[in-house]
Amino acid sequence: MEKKILKLKVHEGEVDKRERLKKEKPYVYKKILAFQDKVRKGESIAILQFQYDYKCNFSCEHCCITKLRKKDTARYFTPEEVKELSKQADEMGLAHIVITGGEPLVFPDLEEVIKAIDPQKFYITIDTNGWLLDEKKAIFLRDLGVDKIQLSLDSLESSNHDEFRHKDGSFQRCMRALESAKKAGLNIIIQTVVTKQRVRSEEFIKFLEFLNSKGVGVFVTYAKPVGAWEGNFDVLVDRKDMDYVRELEKKYNVFTHLTPGYGLDLGCIAVKRMVSITKYGDIMPCPYIHVSLGNFFEEPLKDIINRGLKIKWFGKYVDTCLIAEDRYFIKEYVVKKIYGNPLPVPWYKVFTEEDFIKNEQELKAIETQEGFLKWRT
Repeated sequence: MEKKILKLKVHEGEVDKRERLKKEKPYVYKKILAFQDKVRKGESIAILQFQYDYKCNFSCEHCCITKLRKKDTARYFTPEEVKELSKQADEMGLAHIVITGGEPLVFPDLEEVIKAIDPQKFYITIDTNGWLLDEKKAIFLRDLGVDKIQLSLDSLESSNHDEFRHKDGSFQRCMRALESAKKAGLNIIIQTVVTKQRVRSEEFIKFLEFLNSKGVGVFVTYAKPVGAWEGNFDVLVDRKDMDYVRELEKKYNVFTHLTPGYGLDLGCIAVKRMVSITKYGDIMPCPYIHVSLGNFFEEPLKDIINRGLKIKWFGKYVDTCLIAEDRYFIKEYVVKKIYGNPLPVPWYKVFTEEDFIKNEQELKAIETQEGFLKWRT
C-alpha cells in the first residue's frame, strides 16, 4: 500500500491526550509509536471495531447492522474468546479496540468483556447512544480502563435527534452523557451522521461550533446505503461535498475516517487502519462493507487481515470512501454482489482474481490515483 508519512500540526488538546496515554498506558503508547514503521512494511495498524453483541435499546433510522444478526444457534463471542482476540491483536501490534454493537451499555457482561480485552494493552473506546451514560457509569467505565467515549448525536434540535434515533428523550440523555463523560475525565468525541442534505447546511456549521465551544471534536460518518438505508442513494455525498468537509477541518475540530492521523495519510482506512468484527466472528473491511474476509473462529486474525490487504481496494491507497462516495464500487460490488444475500457475504463471492494484488510491481503501478483509475476501467 502507498505510504504517505506526513508532518501534521497537532492541536494542544491532542498533545495532552498523548502525554496522558504515555503515562497511564505506556505499553499502548509504545505500540502506537511503531505505527509508521509498520505501515512502511505494508502491515495493518487496524482499529478493531468490535461488534460484541447486537442488543440495543434504540432502533435508529440508519442502523447498519440490521441484517448482520444471525440465528442464536450460530457461534458467537464470549469473554473467553475475547481474551484470545486480544492476545492475537496484541501480537500483531494493534493498539485500539472500539466496543460497539448494538449498544454496549446494555450488555450484561460488558465489565467481563473489558477485562478480557486487558485494558493496559489497548486503547479502549465505547461507542454509545448515551441513554445509560450518567456520571456514575462514566466513572465506572474509566476505572475499568476505558479511555474514550464515542457518543452519537445528530442534531442540536431535540425533536430532530429523537426522531432520527426513534427514541423520545434521547437528545436530553445524550447531553447528560456528554457532560458525564467530561466530568469523569474520559476522552470524548461526538459521532454524527452526515447526508447529502446536511453536509452544507447552516445547521451543521452551528453543530460544529457548539460542540467545539465545549472542547469536543466531531467525527463525521458519511451516510452509507447499507442496513436500514440499503438502496437509499439520495443521502450519499459526492467528491465536492467531501472536499468541502476537508476545508471545514481547517477551521473546526471535525474529522472523518479519511483525515490523516499519527502522521499518516492512508486514505480509505478499510483493513489498513480498521476492520470490523461481527458478533459471530466474521472480519469485515469496515462496519459498512458487509464482506467477510474470514472468520476468527476458523482462522488466525493475522491471516484474515493479510488476506484483506491483498485485495486491491484495501491494500492500496484510495482517496475516497468506497461505500459512501465511490459509485463504481457501490454499483459493481455492493448492489450486484452484496444486496439480497445473507450477510456478511464471503470474500470469494464478491472479489475475483482480478481484484487481488498479484505482485509488488502491480501494486506500485496502481498506487497512484491515475494508475488506479486505469486499472479500474
